[in-house]
Amino acid sequence: MADRPRDLAERMARRRKAGGKPDHAIADGYLRETFTLPRAAARARAEAFFARYPKAGYMSAVETWRELPGGDIEFTMRRLPSAD
Repeated sequence: MADRPRDLAERMARRRKAGGKPDHAIADGYLRETFTLPRAAARARAEAFFARYPKAGYMSAVETWRELPGGDIEFTMRRLPSAD
């Protein structure tokens, strides 16, 4: 099911209000982490994530991202819990 950008923003806002922790037990088996960082720091964080969890082994990806009004980038990284 495709969500509208507004639906995604509202869901992410609810997660932040609920303690800022992402849902780690999602039915599809992926672990997700959401970050809000300045552009350069966001790029470095994503590169570090891919270095630690390579795409080939963990099916890692930037699941969603958006630029906030202040210039920060909010993005969600996903990966499988372990590589086989």
